[in-house]
Amino acid sequence: MVAGAAVRRIMRAIQVFEFGGPEVLKYSAEVAAPEITAPNQVLVGIASVGVNPVETYIRAGAREHPLPYIPGSDGAGKVLQVGEDVNGLQVGQRVFLCRGPDGGPSGTYASCTVAPASCVRALPDRLTFQQGAGVGIPYFTAWHALMQRAAAGRGSRVLVHGASGAVGLAAVQIARHHGMLVMGTAGTEEGMKLVKEQGAEHVFNHRTPGYTQEILTASNGGVDVILEMLANVNLATDLTLLRFRGRVVVIGSRGSIQIDPRLTMGPETSIMGCALAAVTKEEWEELDLRIGEGLEAGWMTPIVDKTYPLEQVRTEPCRTELTPGTGV
Repeated sequence: MVAGAAVRRIMRAIQVFEFGGPEVLKYSAEVAAPEITAPNQVLVGIASVGVNPVETYIRAGAREHPLPYIPGSDGAGKVLQVGEDVNGLQVGQRVFLCRGPDGGPSGTYASCTVAPASCVRALPDRLTFQQGAGVGIPYFTAWHALMQRAAAGRGSRVLVHGASGAVGLAAVQIARHHGMLVMGTAGTEEGMKLVKEQGAEHVFNHRTPGYTQEILTASNGGVDVILEMLANVNLATDLTLLRFRGRVVVIGSRGSIQIDPRLTMGPETSIMGCALAAVTKEEWEELDLRIGEGLEAGWMTPIVDKTYPLEQVRTEPCRTELTPGTGV
């Protein structure tokens, strides 16, 4: 049994039939719409979808995934139907989607998608659907990396390396709210301005020679935590920026890098990974609670960079291998 109005069985969607570059993303206005098949599922009409780098890894074949498939894991819209075991969600309710303890939603690059109820969260009225689509992976990843993996707290010196992306901006907001000394890097003047506006006390252009010395000066000798979005480029240098028992949390990497492990020995520094797929049930409960509180209180506000019609996703956001914060 499901509650809700009958749903049309044809929808618009982006499909992938083979792995490769952006050209393998195929738009169609005649795709079979998904249906609820389990009592804990929710059918959501998608109004906006968030674009995340992980989608490029899957599309390129870097991660195992069956073909064909509809990309996308973040999105926002309204509940269309609910399974008989679903509580706390109603037809017509504004919601956003994100991975949860029962796995993650899939196929948000479409007019509608089916997801476990644990992946569907209420969207505060103050946020647009575009902003709601930017909550999932960015904010849950940022909180997990900063608060759960790095165990940062008030007074911690935090460097967000790649702070102008969606995860980076979320991390800046979280760190600032919790009384940390926040520093960030970006590669453009526009990006630096955005990071500053979100609460970073010091912002550095990572394209400027000698910027790491500026970080050491601003942090009075080093940082406690580095959130690293591009470890294959920055990890070796990151190890020279850490204080005693400092931590680098690797959030993103697009290749390999050679480092000197001896740099971690004397100062007893740590390199740790971060993945929402590894989050425990207890950590999910904390994530849901804290991010829900931040969204309701208003100090968490997703920043939307650009928006595009669904049919242009192949030629616009993915033309430059995705700009975090982009929505469709």
